[in-house]
Amino acid sequence: MEKLCEPHINDSIRMEKVSYSIGGRSILEDFDFCLERGGNRTILGVSGSGKTTILKLLLGLLIPDSGRIFIGDLCITGLPEADFMCQRKRIAIVFQGGALFDSMTVGENVGYRLFEEALHPEEEINRIVLEKLSFVGVESAVDLYPAELSGGMKKRVAIARALAADPDYIFFDEPTTGLDPIGVFNICSLMQRLQAEGKTTLMVTHDLATAFATSDRFTFLHNARMLFDGSETELRGCTTVPGLSEFLQPTKSSLFT
Repeated sequence: MEKLCEPHINDSIRMEKVSYSIGGRSILEDFDFCLERGGNRTILGVSGSGKTTILKLLLGLLIPDSGRIFIGDLCITGLPEADFMCQRKRIAIVFQGGALFDSMTVGENVGYRLFEEALHPEEEINRIVLEKLSFVGVESAVDLYPAELSGGMKKRVAIARALAADPDYIFFDEPTTGLDPIGVFNICSLMQRLQAEGKTTLMVTHDLATAFATSDRFTFLHNARMLFDGSETELRGCTTVPGLSEFLQPTKSSLFT
């Protein structure tokens, strides 16, 4: 029988003084971060600034050089994966490219985790799959393969897969990259619906329009450090932080820098 998760006294996901480097290049330095349950937050930064690395660290897929990472009251830093798997199951991630299995149908992709865990009968899993596909508006694609889908449909299927296990937290890695305006609108609308239903969302992106449409708090990452953390109003009015003003309103001096 699967081990039940302990009650969550401090129901947040946190990073405390986390540093991480690759090949001598510093990605994060003394990084503090907190995602409270019920919050909707975006981490902003230019491409290659380490935004996706933060998601991987929070999931325990990477181990920091120093600092601590918590899911609820459990510090996962240095723990064997089996010791925090129960907590990590509270989190789902929608990868930038969708990361669907090409050899599986849409329905099989969405139900993959449920079939692997074998906690529900097949009929119940099929019901959940159709329910989540209906939520994202692609239930008619249940028997199609990823190669038969548009980019926007793949993203929506990836969201349905994330929802299938009913997570508390959903991470989005550049969810609107490569989509046309209609696709962007659809993804933003889905994120807003999830938030209205009480889901906690964390997105990493460099797309300001998507960020402002879906989040109420923002973190700006630059040169391995957090340079800003606050509301949209505070962000828009922040013109003196190095790197941030150029990110918000690029000028000719930004070229090739």
